[in-house]
Amino acid sequence: MKDFINVGLLGSGTVGGGVIKVLENNGEMIARKVGKAIKVTKVFGRNIEKMSANYGDAYQYTTNVDDILEDSEIDIVVELIGREHPAMDYMAKALEHGKQVVTANKDVIAHYGKKLFDIAGRHNADIMFEGAVCGGIPILGPMKSSMAANEIQSIMGIVNGTTNYMLSKMTDEGLDYASVLKEAQEKGFAESDPTADVGGFDAARKAVILASIAFNMPISMNDVDIDGIEKVDACDIEYASRLGYVVKLLAIAKNDPENGVSISVSPTMIPKKHPLASVGGAYNAVFVNGDAIGEAMFLGLGAGRFPTASSVVGDIMEAARNLINNDKGRIGFTCYKEKQICPAEKNVYPSYIRLSVLDKPGVLAAIASVFGSQSVSIRNVIQTNEQGKTADLVFITHAVSQANLKMALQILEVLPVVDKISCIIRVEDSSNN
Repeated sequence: MKDFINVGLLGSGTVGGGVIKVLENNGEMIARKVGKAIKVTKVFGRNIEKMSANYGDAYQYTTNVDDILEDSEIDIVVELIGREHPAMDYMAKALEHGKQVVTANKDVIAHYGKKLFDIAGRHNADIMFEGAVCGGIPILGPMKSSMAANEIQSIMGIVNGTTNYMLSKMTDEGLDYASVLKEAQEKGFAESDPTADVGGFDAARKAVILASIAFNMPISMNDVDIDGIEKVDACDIEYASRLGYVVKLLAIAKNDPENGVSISVSPTMIPKKHPLASVGGAYNAVFVNGDAIGEAMFLGLGAGRFPTASSVVGDIMEAARNLINNDKGRIGFTCYKEKQICPAEKNVYPSYIRLSVLDKPGVLAAIASVFGSQSVSIRNVIQTNEQGKTADLVFITHAVSQANLKMALQILEVLPVVDKISCIIRVEDSSNN
């Protein structure tokens, strides 16, 4: 056996550079914990001069990925280049060569996780991806190990730092969506094209990974109901506060033994006393409910160079231990259950609805009649914010079938007294009634 473990690093950007620095700064401690030194031997990237300038001459740099994938001396391949392709192809090739693979690539794991696990199984290799969900928060490992004896009943999490930062600013400072988005882009929290974050797609990929592991069944993006925060405005935050709630973009996955699994990413109103309500800024948190553990919450920075590098290096250390002890492939693809997705008519929870309506007598009665015809029961009504000929009508429903609510909203869209449906927000509380 060699005296050290060789790592090939694909990608030396923000997170890749963080991995290099963590291994440099904490190398001696890591070696003592693992039993052998871990060395980044080769680094793959586009620009050798830039990589050399950033990280010095202690590493071999290459622009040819096969210099790593086909090197028999490389034990662990760490993929940090992002996006689906060619990252997925690189990981597959590394596994086919019997190498351990560590990644933080949520896109690949959400779409191709089963395929990669199948390849890993055939070649007695491991693929580890703690950094793919919630940056530095250890959540996937605990669900696969220390919480593995639980029947997980639900997961509810703030898994996108950009939207949590934006909604926190809207809540704390009363700013509108457009102003907060502009500020987030100027500070680098949001991309110039923020669709993946504000549209809920980034969170949805993480929800797929979390739900697949929690419920031991293969979940795809097609199984997730996705709604972003684009229509949430300052007035919705204010109305929520008046009613005792805080608005967060939440990934929610629930396993109903009778009706199946429901997975959604959407703006959600949660009670101010809920543990997730106080999670602000760019922080992430995941709230898990299991039959044995009860309720548990995992909190920390959900992105960034060193938080994500922390999870990646943790996986590298675990892969190294497996190599040293010749114990690879211990935890494979755990999605052994047949998938059953909860139908819309069985998916039941309260909703907040803000309508812009004509400001004249009889409007409330007309809208209430539509709700009644579709068995949508109203819990709270607020009428405010008169704007000349129109006004806001805000409703909180009792728990309602989402199929029934969808039909009611389709009728309201063409009702003459309704100017527009301005915003819809899921409501989650302990009673959900």
